[in-house]
Amino acid sequence: MSLTRNHRLQPYARDLKQNMSEAEQRLWYHLRGKRLNGIKFRRQQIIGSYIVDFVSMEYKLVVELDGGQHAERTEYDEARKRGRYF
Repeated sequence: MSLTRNHRLQPYARDLKQNMSEAEQRLWYHLRGKRLNGIKFRRQQIIGSYIVDFVSMEYKLVVELDGGQHAERTEYDEARKRGRYF
């Protein structure tokens, strides 16, 4: 399945990358620089119409942290539950 990247989300993704939560910062410390078994991860990556917290494109693995930033995004959470994109 090929996903079209929504470029309008780029400023929002950039803001999320610059203002990560403490939990995201802690996890990123362990994921960055291929520290986890040599796997390359990206943070705040746009996939389709979504911005995921962390992704390994090679392994097609998405890591999402739950927290307050997602509290008002029920449509986003419902789409994730249905597996629309992932």
